[in-house]
Amino acid sequence: MAAERLQRDVERMKIALINENSQAAKNCVIHGALTAAVEPLGHEVHNYGMYAAEDDAQLTYPMVGLLTGILLNSGAADFVITGCGTGTGSMLASNAMPGVFCGLVIDPTDAFLFAQINDGNAVAMPYAKGFGWAAELNLQDCYRKLFEGESGVGYPKERAAIMAKNRGVLAELKSKTCHDMLTVLQTVDQELLRSAIAGERFADLFYANSQDEAISAYLRGL
Repeated sequence: MAAERLQRDVERMKIALINENSQAAKNCVIHGALTAAVEPLGHEVHNYGMYAAEDDAQLTYPMVGLLTGILLNSGAADFVITGCGTGTGSMLASNAMPGVFCGLVIDPTDAFLFAQINDGNAVAMPYAKGFGWAAELNLQDCYRKLFEGESGVGYPKERAAIMAKNRGVLAELKSKTCHDMLTVLQTVDQELLRSAIAGERFADLFYANSQDEAISAYLRGL
């Protein structure tokens, strides 16, 4: 896995949206809020679904984590927006993957501080808990705080250097505690993996954007 694939391109990013099954009915609302916030900034949104609760391909939150790992480690996406009822399950599953640094974002302050301090490459959000009137406005504000400026510059600014150092320490620690993504794909339950990539638009979106031939070839072989 090339480390540079996990770096965010501040000029233009491919942002992947993933919804798990309990909140699939809200995909249209979430996708609308995300595109409204990030497309004016020059970023591109790839909607991997689920698109509706009745979709044939049902994504559980462990599958969301696996799919997040595939997209980021292959370079098919630069950043992943996901979530579930509370956001916690999707965050935990995503952070189980190599090279994925996923934060739990509930409000715009969370989004701003995650971008500035942690400079991760994925966020999980609660789409049931506290998701009420004007929820789409909160989503838009969160996405703007994530993407409108340069990330990783630190907050407060006087602690920027130690924050950057700690991010490096965490990345190094994770590289020692996780297998590479291809090994993960080869050793996980293969039916779980097939289900994670069974979305109706996965093939069209993924293979056109993946930068890792080994990962692509393995998934095609399934």
